[in-house]
Amino acid sequence: MVKIRLSRGGAKKKPFYHIIVADSRKSRDGRNIERVGFFNPVARGQEERLRLDLERVDYWTGVGAQVTERVKSLVSEARKAAA
Repeated sequence: MVKIRLSRGGAKKKPFYHIIVADSRKSRDGRNIERVGFFNPVARGQEERLRLDLERVDYWTGVGAQVTERVKSLVSEARKAAA
């Protein structure tokens, strides 16, 4: 099954997440199919907190990809910001 989920990057105590499309059998930070955005939970000031390609997310959900709970909330946040 294909999932849209977070992949952790960054340094210790300074997380940075890529929002990826990956096979659910692969490890969290393992091989992915496509990177559709990023999420920076520790963004301050003018730093960008969230960037997401909503067209690609819609495509992948249209072909059957499952979205994790955290990514689902980030997608709804990005849709509110885009509107």
